[in-house]
Amino acid sequence: MKKRTLATRDVVAVGLGAAVFLILFKLIAIPTGLPNTQVNVAQSWLSLVSIIFSPVVGALVAIIGHSLNDALSYGSVWWSWVIADGLYAFVFGWLVKGARLNKGRLSWKKIIWFNLSQLVANLLAWVVLAPSLDIWIYAEPANKVYLQGALSTVVNVLSTAIIGTLLLKLYVNGRGQDRVLREEDE
Repeated sequence: MKKRTLATRDVVAVGLGAAVFLILFKLIAIPTGLPNTQVNVAQSWLSLVSIIFSPVVGALVAIIGHSLNDALSYGSVWWSWVIADGLYAFVFGWLVKGARLNKGRLSWKKIIWFNLSQLVANLLAWVVLAPSLDIWIYAEPANKVYLQGALSTVVNVLSTAIIGTLLLKLYVNGRGQDRVLREEDE
């Protein structure tokens, strides 16, 4: 039986992806008014990484990038939300894997699949997992963490629908341009 490991390309993608995720997470965050909950463009980046590479690479980028952000910003890691970010990337990447979103033309069907997949992954991560782990690990009050999870879901779904779809469109169009440039060189 062949043992599955990360390719060198994937390891590099994890390192660079986590660095970009950290920068986006730390520098481009808009407060929502609810403590420790903000609109963040890092999840759109995470979605693109999960599409281009794999669900595992996406999950590692999320876990490493979110952990580093928490450690640098707060002095400790809030593991419930780090794990939820990793789950988001993995579930999203798994859901879109067969749709081949980054191959060929980006149709409306693919855009709808992208957004339905990110909705499902966000619901699992932020409405189910993060609040449940907050209660279990940190004994946080349920009403507080479920409100944070619900708000996070709404802002993540909206920002990923807008920014993530745009990033995917730019990536797919760029790949097409790259193919044209290669053909011209030949």
